[in-house]
Amino acid sequence: MADAFLLDPKQTALVLIDLQGGILGRQTAPHSASDVLARSVRLAERFRGAGGLVVLVHVSFSPDGGDRLTPPTDEPPPPAATQPGWDEISADLARDPKDIMITKRQWGAFYGTQLDLQLRRRGIRTIVIGGIATNFGVESTARDAFERGYALVFVEDAMAGLTNEAHSFAIKTIFPRLGRVRSTEQVLNAIRG
Repeated sequence: MADAFLLDPKQTALVLIDLQGGILGRQTAPHSASDVLARSVRLAERFRGAGGLVVLVHVSFSPDGGDRLTPPTDEPPPPAATQPGWDEISADLARDPKDIMITKRQWGAFYGTQLDLQLRRRGIRTIVIGGIATNFGVESTARDAFERGYALVFVEDAMAGLTNEAHSFAIKTIFPRLGRVRSTEQVLNAIRG
């Protein structure tokens, strides 16, 4: 694709979804969770170095699980995690004091959080998104961002699904209708500053 793909770090946020203890240990495809994390670390370092905003999103619940969604479904969610550190963002991301931390209670990172407010107050117009899982947390957050008018860039190799098919469906069918799909290298090269 031969377009002039450039990102202004002052108006762009890197939003990383669920790169936390209890999720990074899962089997993912087509990219391993460790590869997704390594690429996300590179992206976060580049954004921070260029003066851009990094948003670290994790899912967590109250000790009694009372804030979990529990409507009837054909496939129930995994049981509430109880092991210590399951909801802690990976230390590899080396959280910076300027980063924003968002705690969500469902797949998407906008509903019931301050994500939209914090992005708008900082003049953010574009979201570069990655994380796990492609067709759950990433896609839910992206759909909501699109409906709020944000431009989206999906970092294909800095996200992964629980299956290759699920990841590929979102990458080929959904994400091109919501924004632009790029690689980690293309995003790193596009950041000005």
